[in-house]
Amino acid sequence: MIPYPARVTGPHVIPFPAYIPPDVDIVAVNAAVSRDGVSAPAADVPGLKAVVADAKANGIDLKIVVVPTNPPIDTPLRDIATEVGQAHPGSTVLTISPSFAGTYSEEFDRATLEAGQDVAKTGNPVQSATNFVGELEATHFPWTAFTVVLVIGVLAAAVATRLLQVRARRAPAGSDVAENAAPPAN
Repeated sequence: MIPYPARVTGPHVIPFPAYIPPDVDIVAVNAAVSRDGVSAPAADVPGLKAVVADAKANGIDLKIVVVPTNPPIDTPLRDIATEVGQAHPGSTVLTISPSFAGTYSEEFDRATLEAGQDVAKTGNPVQSATNFVGELEATHFPWTAFTVVLVIGVLAAAVATRLLQVRARRAPAGSDVAENAAPPAN
């Protein structure tokens, strides 16, 4: 067999390009977000700036993008949020359209972001953004800690059960000898 003379390598991950709808100018969106944290129709900007300021006061670097029309599916909104988030490292991005929401964050886990997206589909951009921030700030049940405690509890119960089984096997063998040595009671 003759070895191939050139070194061939391929990508470890097949890159999928982000789908940004044609009616969204991502350069203009990033420029607006760089100015005041908001890219939205003029009527919504003052209310959204207030939401961004409130989030900042609570330690959340929030960026909001409002897309005036719905894309065919909600995935492009996450792609827009990702593009904006990568252009503004450390920020949490909410992209909303009249019926959908998409998010990006390096700070918050996907479950929290998805919960925030669920409450950010009101049709009113300011209310949607307010609901989203409220979900980010909400106290959530500590599922990781609960799972760790539960696993340790199950493991302890399994070990205790096994120890009791071993003890139970030994106990009858010793008590049989004692029963055989004792004279019958009349």
